[in-house]
Amino acid sequence: MSTATRWTTTPATAEEWIARAAEAAAVLATDAAARDKAGATPHAEVRLLKDAGLVTLLGPTEHGGAGQDWPTAYRAVREIAKADGSIGQLLGYHYLWFWAARLVGTREQWQRLEAEATREAWFFGGAVNPRDHDVTVTEDGDDLVFTGAKTFSTGSRVSDVTVLEGVLDGTELHVFAVVPSASRGLTFHDDWDNIGQRLTESGSVTIDAVRAPWTDALGYVGKEFRPRTYNTLNVPTIQLVFANFYLGIAAGALETAATYTRTKSRSWLHGGHDRAVDEPYVIDVYGDLTAKLWAAEALADAVALEGQRLHDDPDAVTPETRGAFEVRVAAVKARATDVALEATNRIFEVTGARATAASEGLDRFWRNVRTHTLHDPVAYKRREVGRWVLDAELPEPTWYS
Repeated sequence: MSTATRWTTTPATAEEWIARAAEAAAVLATDAAARDKAGATPHAEVRLLKDAGLVTLLGPTEHGGAGQDWPTAYRAVREIAKADGSIGQLLGYHYLWFWAARLVGTREQWQRLEAEATREAWFFGGAVNPRDHDVTVTEDGDDLVFTGAKTFSTGSRVSDVTVLEGVLDGTELHVFAVVPSASRGLTFHDDWDNIGQRLTESGSVTIDAVRAPWTDALGYVGKEFRPRTYNTLNVPTIQLVFANFYLGIAAGALETAATYTRTKSRSWLHGGHDRAVDEPYVIDVYGDLTAKLWAAEALADAVALEGQRLHDDPDAVTPETRGAFEVRVAAVKARATDVALEATNRIFEVTGARATAASEGLDRFWRNVRTHTLHDPVAYKRREVGRWVLDAELPEPTWYS
């Protein structure tokens, strides 16, 4: 994959930005299978995202960003994930962490952070994994000191800045801060060795007395946290990121498989057809999987618009509107999971035995989806929807709901 800058113009509309994402995806697609096998740290891929302007898609226009909304960002993630699920995940996580200051911080904090992040085209990583022991945060004068470890730190080895989260010592107060990824005491380990999403650099991190000024503690004013319901929109926002790169991977699997079927698959000798594309069961499977994908994409797009209305007026978000949005996101996540797992598995039925060759790389789509869909059990997403249908019960905000 060439890292040369390819773009000399800047898109002006959402449609043009989605087209730009598709152009970047086309570059990634040229050697996606080979890069997946090599498993190298994706510095060139992140450089491509920066060159395409996608890293600053949500950034304010007055500082050089595109000023686009979340529905456009989700579509961009989907386009990138069609070509490379790992890079789609990295971009989606970047968008969430870029937005973290808005979700949690004060207006002064997020305006300052977004301005600098956009001007410098920072790529964000995050060392936030609620299943691990909490990182301890202690005070040292005007500084906060973060100490601990996290099992996963997606994207941090290719990031410019990392979002840290911990609990203030002696309290139950959580603290978020954005620090340079090159900070002293921050060590990202090369121990991500999973079967899928191999290029996400989701290995562990050691946080050894990493310092941040109190003024960078997001949402704190005079060392006192100012809570808002909008703070809790981080979970449905990132869960919708998950769903969109699942759908992108599924779309990429179907497109790649269809090309294989058209150009390489052989008709069955007892089927009575000269071409595989004329086999009725082949046509049926592609039609079935594509219809399911399109339906899930339509739901994802509709729910993204619902979420944007909450982002547009964060102070107006209530527990009820937040909860209703989370239920809708849970439905998207459940459908996207099922559609993506089915599509990435069943493509082999319509491509044939030769399509299982390692050189074809068709297995990467299933490996990528299977790996990340284990992030949190999809049954609990269906439960959120079911409890709402039966008892109008809204999910309590947690790290996963």
